[in-house]
Amino acid sequence: MRRRLHTFFQRKCKVSLLFLLFLALLVHLVMDLALPATCGSCGCDMKAVKALSVPSGSPVLAGPKKLSLRILQDFSGSNSSLERSSQLQGRAGELGRQRRHGEGNSGRTGRSKLEALFEHPLYNIPIPAVTEKDKLFVVNPMEKFSLRSSGSDEWVSSSKAETLLLPGKTAYDTYPTWLKFHVGINRYELYPRRDPLMPTLLWDLATQRIISSVQKTGGTQLKLIMTFPNYGQALFKPMKQTRDQETPIDFFYFSDFERHNAEIAAFHLDRILDFRRIPPVSGRLVNITKEIRDITTDKKLAKTFFISPAGNICFYGECSYYCSTEHALCGKPDLLESSMAALLPDKTLAKRRSWRSPWRRSYHKSKKAEWELNPNYCAQVRKTPPYDRGHRLLDLIDMTVLDFLMGNMDRHHYETFEKFGNDTFLLHLDNGRGFGTHSRDELSILAPLRQCCSIKKSTYLRLQLLATPSYRLSDLLREALATDPLAPVLAESHLRALDRRLGKVLAAVGRCLAGAAHSDKVLVDDVGSRV
Repeated sequence: MRRRLHTFFQRKCKVSLLFLLFLALLVHLVMDLALPATCGSCGCDMKAVKALSVPSGSPVLAGPKKLSLRILQDFSGSNSSLERSSQLQGRAGELGRQRRHGEGNSGRTGRSKLEALFEHPLYNIPIPAVTEKDKLFVVNPMEKFSLRSSGSDEWVSSSKAETLLLPGKTAYDTYPTWLKFHVGINRYELYPRRDPLMPTLLWDLATQRIISSVQKTGGTQLKLIMTFPNYGQALFKPMKQTRDQETPIDFFYFSDFERHNAEIAAFHLDRILDFRRIPPVSGRLVNITKEIRDITTDKKLAKTFFISPAGNICFYGECSYYCSTEHALCGKPDLLESSMAALLPDKTLAKRRSWRSPWRRSYHKSKKAEWELNPNYCAQVRKTPPYDRGHRLLDLIDMTVLDFLMGNMDRHHYETFEKFGNDTFLLHLDNGRGFGTHSRDELSILAPLRQCCSIKKSTYLRLQLLATPSYRLSDLLREALATDPLAPVLAESHLRALDRRLGKVLAAVGRCLAGAAHSDKVLVDDVGSRV
């Protein structure tokens, strides 16, 4: 009798347990069907998003977790940078939203100054009509790109995988953002004023998964080439000093550090000046262990990693300057700030020509360059190709204004795309030695402007506009930099220095106008009746 009762209760318990499990499963199914909206916020519809060919690094998939706590590398030994970085944790989601939509910080309290600036007539002067020969690349209308599979964020061309286009779409619509950026380059501009790709491209630089890190050959300081799953690449420059540190007054310009935040700020300043000749740059917090050491195939770079006495991951690479254990780059413990600049098309596809600047410095501790000794040096330059015709000299003076505003003394060369010959814009590359000082202004940078007494009328009018309270240069750059993941990118003292230096540029032009018989010799009209 006891055995029968025991067996009976065992069966009852099993049936009850199975019933409870079935009931719990049923409740979960009902909750999933009743609350579909919560699924998107928690990321459980990831597979559905990937099925629509959205890469994992795109803004659709990006969230607050992508913007980790920013930790500054502080070579001065101060803890103030760590204290500032802790304040960013609560702002991560807001910064991500701003970057995805291209918003500025002032958009929350009123009309954005940047939006107002770009609506101004001076920022809407049309460029000449772009013909096929004016484009850097001719798009193959049949070449398509797609995800390798629904569970992958790696892109392949149509030669490796077929892709079905949605109605109304073209092959161009399947291109990764970096490729669209390359395709858009033409004789007159690196990217358009209101480039709809820009917010997405900057976001990709800040968030795309890094699958390869190798050292860039050449150069005086360490740089890495980072590769993303969609074949895009970026130039990585690491943080070497804090925002508030100035270049020592006894340092020569050629032995100064390259600053990651200078690269970020230079891109936005170049855009505000309407030059648009610097490739897009974004700040990024990089994990030295996972995103460099563990994935690098560069054996020379791999040998330079070590753990510091403080327990931080460090490395130094190989280069002409500052590549040693004494100048190692260390994370805290393995997170390091950096700039990520979109690479230009490979030189095998789009050849570039390097030009030595006529106002190049001597790069010698005691010798001076010819332009520093000869006040009539510009007359000699005007007779020398390619400065004897076209707008090449005026383009170089534009670059001089940019360099003076950010205090960059290291402009020894510049580049152009070979396809366009001499009639094209100058590429403003390698700006890491800008924004090193804010307490002093290096007037020698303005030598081309002061000696030649010429500047584009459009440039001068924009500089005048940026000196007015409604469009103050420091306010505009502060707003532009507020959307970067590493904000604040510049110390306030550097922003204030911009307004002071802008006044000195306008004063230099004013002196030229006062001493000229005809103003059109100083202000070369490149706009006519278009403004």
